[in-house]
Amino acid sequence: MSPVGNLQSSSLDLPTLSLVAVCISGLLGLFLIIDWLQQRNVRALAWWGSAYLIGASSMALWSMPTPLIKLPEAVPGALTFLACGTIWNGVRLFQGRRLLPSATFIGAAVWLALGQIPGVLENGNGQILGALIVPAYTFFIAIELWRERRRTRYSRAAAVVVPCLHAGIFLMPLAMHAFLPAGHNAAWLTVFTLETILYAVGTAFIVMLMVKDYHVHVYRTAACTDHLTGLLNRRAFFENALTLCTQQAKRGEPVAMLMFDLDHFKSINDCFGHAVGDEVLRLFGQVVRASTRANDIIGRFGGEEFIAIVPGGLESVTKIAERVRSGFEAAGAVVATHAVGATVSIGAATSHEPVTSIDALIARADAALYRAKHDGRNRLRTAGDDVSNERARLITAARRARVSATGSLPQFSRRRAVS
Repeated sequence: MSPVGNLQSSSLDLPTLSLVAVCISGLLGLFLIIDWLQQRNVRALAWWGSAYLIGASSMALWSMPTPLIKLPEAVPGALTFLACGTIWNGVRLFQGRRLLPSATFIGAAVWLALGQIPGVLENGNGQILGALIVPAYTFFIAIELWRERRRTRYSRAAAVVVPCLHAGIFLMPLAMHAFLPAGHNAAWLTVFTLETILYAVGTAFIVMLMVKDYHVHVYRTAACTDHLTGLLNRRAFFENALTLCTQQAKRGEPVAMLMFDLDHFKSINDCFGHAVGDEVLRLFGQVVRASTRANDIIGRFGGEEFIAIVPGGLESVTKIAERVRSGFEAAGAVVATHAVGATVSIGAATSHEPVTSIDALIARADAALYRAKHDGRNRLRTAGDDVSNERARLITAARRARVSATGSLPQFSRRRAVS
């Protein structure tokens, strides 16, 4: 049964409201598809625009007093659920997750199947069943949006609240059916039609806000990551490291610095070519990401040198470093069909006191790294509290001298004569 069968019983001009809802949804659908044609990198816009057009078609069929084409009564409802499934898959596509084609059509298929059973969609039962299917879709959409961590907390919260409110509106018939006498559908239809107009406009605004945040994320990522390895570049690493040190100091917890240097990297470039050398760098980036935790901060320090700062003491940092070392030794045995045998040397330093100078902590880890290289490479060495302060001071002074000479932080360091 059509959920707008009692349009004329409302004190408001529901046919006019329905016409406005159809026009707004159709125009917004065309707007989203045109926007997709202008920026093909966001394919979800095409899915969302199609969902708006399908939804507009559904509302047009519902509100049409004399249909031009005789269609089964279940078709408008099936189109509504098809639009919901299309939006859900568009959200999944936008989040970088795989599409679920069956989820797009399952609601519509269930509705069409129920429409073949006499009496199932009559006497308000269709409204109740529809009020169960649509919220199910919208709650799944809200879950997908909540899982997304890239956007600001404001746009993320709004993107979750809007579909949840829409689901709440669709759940109203269940409450009305349970607590109100028969014949009160007109009030819900009025609220539903007005809500559809507001929801269509609000959702389109949220979609554009999500796309804007996506582009901001892409540009910010490009500005703060190393294009070859996907790790943080030097500037971004120092900014995030300072934040981590401040957080650990407030908690009274230790922080540790790790310095990585790929062994014999110059020889790898000379023997196998720079393409293989680049592949070794990319491989190490993958290994170090897989071997560290979500709150560990990793960056490319320059050339074949990498750096990480992690929360925790000597025991935890030793486990992390060993995972990286053994993982890269196994992964680097063969690179691009070449028996490269790439390995990494690691130096670590911890601080149980509030870190006021990252340079000093880097210098201690750097000194431990020199020891690892000197002791035979492919190993971890840690800097104890009795590390020579004079040596750390000299290493830090040398780094600052290079920065002063170049006027900027060196992006590619080739300082190790023992590489």
